[in-house]
Amino acid sequence: MIEISTIILLISSVVCIYLLVIGIALIILAKRLGIFYQLRHSFHDTSVSHGGELVAHTLKEHGVKFIFTLVGGHISPILVAAEKCGIRVVDTRHEATAVFAADAVARLSGSVGVAAVTAGPGLTNTVTAVKNAQMAESPVLVISGASASILKGRGALQDIDQMSLMKTLCKFTKSVTTVRDIIPTLKKAIKVAQSGTPGPVFIEYPIDVLYPFDIVKKEIGLKEAKTFTQQITNWYLQKYLGNIFAGGFEQQDMTPLPVEIPQASYNKVQTCAELVAKAKRPIMIVGSQAVLPSTPPELLKNVLESLGIPCFLGGMSRGMLGRYNKLLMRHRRKDAIKDADLVILAGAVCDFRLSYGRVLNKKSKIIVINRDKKQMLKNSDIFWKPTVAVQGDVGSFLVKVSNNLKGYKCDEDWIIQLKERDEEKEKHNRKMANHPTEHHLNPMNVLFHLEEVLGDKTIMIVDGGDFVGTAAYILRPRGPLKWLDPGAFGTLGVGAGFALGAKLCFPDHDVVIIYGDGSLGFSIVEYDTFKRHKYTPYHQVVEGFGAKGMVMLDAKQEEETKVFEEARDIYKQGQCVLINVLIGKTKFREGSISV
Repeated sequence: MIEISTIILLISSVVCIYLLVIGIALIILAKRLGIFYQLRHSFHDTSVSHGGELVAHTLKEHGVKFIFTLVGGHISPILVAAEKCGIRVVDTRHEATAVFAADAVARLSGSVGVAAVTAGPGLTNTVTAVKNAQMAESPVLVISGASASILKGRGALQDIDQMSLMKTLCKFTKSVTTVRDIIPTLKKAIKVAQSGTPGPVFIEYPIDVLYPFDIVKKEIGLKEAKTFTQQITNWYLQKYLGNIFAGGFEQQDMTPLPVEIPQASYNKVQTCAELVAKAKRPIMIVGSQAVLPSTPPELLKNVLESLGIPCFLGGMSRGMLGRYNKLLMRHRRKDAIKDADLVILAGAVCDFRLSYGRVLNKKSKIIVINRDKKQMLKNSDIFWKPTVAVQGDVGSFLVKVSNNLKGYKCDEDWIIQLKERDEEKEKHNRKMANHPTEHHLNPMNVLFHLEEVLGDKTIMIVDGGDFVGTAAYILRPRGPLKWLDPGAFGTLGVGAGFALGAKLCFPDHDVVIIYGDGSLGFSIVEYDTFKRHKYTPYHQVVEGFGAKGMVMLDAKQEEETKVFEEARDIYKQGQCVLINVLIGKTKFREGSISV
């Protein structure tokens, strides 16, 4: 028989284990609810401050001048606070346009571009634009609202797993669940976006970290507790609410974190300088990375001219040498690569644009410089092999190589040979432009005429397929940062967003979009945005598309009925109809948040 003492010992052990499990569970719960943090950091439940103000002021501290958006309730506190602190809020007609505009600002300003969108479909509408920024290596910050953390997965409005969606597209993703984390998360995201190989980053702000305490408390649903279960629920909700706001408005440093830019080693610089010095027929293929901060475009132009190596410019580097520089080569690149004894890939990548490296001559020396190791060595050991691979910033690398080659001069006969080929192709293109077409206009002739009339202070935005491909051979960018194309992803629809961002960065420049007919369809509605949101006569817009437009202004009830009946009759005749109803404000939905 088991002795009583043994039974007592077993019971005691079970009780101890049970209490231990409960203790561990309580500790985990306390940590999850930030109870220990709340003991040291308080919050004022009467404060009208909100997380949107912290977002806006941190962006302001980082030099952000514009936020592009399509307004939604989830992110309204950010937009209201941004306007109050002097950041211009530019609302577009599609979230993709907002990201494209932020992308353009990032490329042209040398800092981060910012787009803020509402939760769910607001974010999913940005996916193509974010992917385009990723492949174009553009530092874009995408901010999205989200349902309250406590409501996720419970059927809240526009609630989806946004983090999983964005992780494959962004260098950094984070969901901010407490007000105190807003500033440090934002600072880190902006740093990551610009460091190393630039790219998009994403921050999700659940609605309960952006709105003031009293609104969040109301939406969470704290009620008078009449039962023990309700008391437990209220206790949990109070601690949850306390954790969101505890320490949230204590003083924090908003100063930008230092951006990390990879630099080439001295030995790599010296080795490359020696290869250049020995080369008789060098060429340089320059990509978008060359114009990334911190080398100013003007300095890079001087460096390229100092090196005196014939250059083929692509992406954002187009225009770097102006319109008619003797070192600028625009045609017959494949022939030049074949004949060169040294090819410098300065931010250029061996993807489809260089036939995956197959165009490179195996007998040539090849120097490749890129911030991203994967891009730097893309398709190497398959179709090509670098002589020297340099992982580092392109602009500063070229500056250092130039400093090591004082007195170096490229063979003038080589430059003349390439230039003669270039001019020969140019003459051929002009001859093709004069050929009559069976219908309408010769596109090459149109582009040559456009080239003649564009001023020196013109930024060209190209958005399309074949028409834009032709334009790249004919139009000459007027200078550095005056040509924007989608980049390696080849996205249609970038035009309006790019133009919007470019005009805001350079208000004294003409901005010209070269559209293909298909790409225009993606963003023609953004001409409404260009008008800066004055009244848009949509009833006239649809008539341009062949539909019937009607307008309803200040009308009496019988007049309104008459318009609706007339529209119905037109519709029955097989015509599409739009009624443009101009409305005023009411207090019907004042204070409501549908989440």
